[in-house]
Amino acid sequence: MTFEGFDPDRPDTSGPFAIRPVVRLSGPGGLKLACGPVSDIELSIDGHVAVITLVANDRRNALTPSMAEDLVAACDEVDWNADVGAVVVTGGPYFCAGAHRDTLAGAGADPLAEPAHSNLSVVYRSFVRVGELEAPTIAAIRGGAVGAGINLAVATDLRIVAEDARLMAGFSRIGLHPGGGFFVLAGRTAGRETTAALGLFGDEISGRRAADLGIAWEAVPDGDVEARARELAARAGADPDLARRATRSFRQELGPPVVPWPIALDAERAAQMWSMRRKA
Repeated sequence: MTFEGFDPDRPDTSGPFAIRPVVRLSGPGGLKLACGPVSDIELSIDGHVAVITLVANDRRNALTPSMAEDLVAACDEVDWNADVGAVVVTGGPYFCAGAHRDTLAGAGADPLAEPAHSNLSVVYRSFVRVGELEAPTIAAIRGGAVGAGINLAVATDLRIVAEDARLMAGFSRIGLHPGGGFFVLAGRTAGRETTAALGLFGDEISGRRAADLGIAWEAVPDGDVEARARELAARAGADPDLARRATRSFRQELGPPVVPWPIALDAERAAQMWSMRRKA
């Protein structure tokens, strides 16, 4: 959700042989694609590294249903490309301010009615899909990651964060129950104590603090975030087959968490719908 309190006909993309529009070149050997004629998601592939960029900067990358659908499509594109050995997910100057206010406002009127139920489902699905990418993933976080934006950040395997970035769940600050499997996602990355501070007590942390707590691998100056993420991705992605196999083992051996992600989605959703309806 983006709100001031947080400061915060398509071409066929159904298979590996579908035609997808070329937007422009992103550099030598780096083809940049969009997931539709007009999209808030850009996918660039340079060598063995894919970069998925949220480009709705005018609303701090608050996720709309169509944007979430395009994010899922970008992930499908990456998995179909066996030459991709690592993925960077970034939002430019502001990573993600959560789900767009209109999406949650619709759900607040009647969380089970359509299209509100489906709209929220596709937002949830988008960061689940990021977490399912076959290649190892790095979130390059600048500006902030709030609400569903922090879910997207911790859905990846690794995080590089700006020292001055703001990270918070923020649900409780606006009277909402956490959603999207937040407790599972944050718990497996940050541990119980930090997850409680973020999810139950509504605390906020800086990028520097996130690195100290182990939520991020490294906190660097804002201007260095994406370069550092790409550097790590290039190293891992140099051998795509090995990177994908190692990532599969990494996730199998260190997960799933005590409560599987799909169960957490359902468990949190009922309580979150209640909190939305209460605010309507």
